[in-house]
Amino acid sequence: MVKQKVVITNPTGLHLRPAGIFCNMASRYDCRITFMYDEGTIANAKSVLSVLGACIKAGDEIEIQCDGEGEEEALAAMVKVVEDGLGE
Repeated sequence: MVKQKVVITNPTGLHLRPAGIFCNMASRYDCRITFMYDEGTIANAKSVLSVLGACIKAGDEIEIQCDGEGEEEALAAMVKVVEDGLGE
């Protein structure tokens, strides 16, 4: 398992469009991808409903966790998509 903390920088947080971009990136990889927020709550990064339910706002810190085949490549891609602003 690999993991890394990242701060959500886009001004609107993980609302519908950025959540879709986040989930689409996660779905490209076979490994399990989750993120931890709110001091221990875990959400499935491949589920739009799970991501939206987390209510992540601009400035929030999440910890992306990847476990399985291709985990390091998946983590790098997930961190990059967040750092690039999730399409905004």
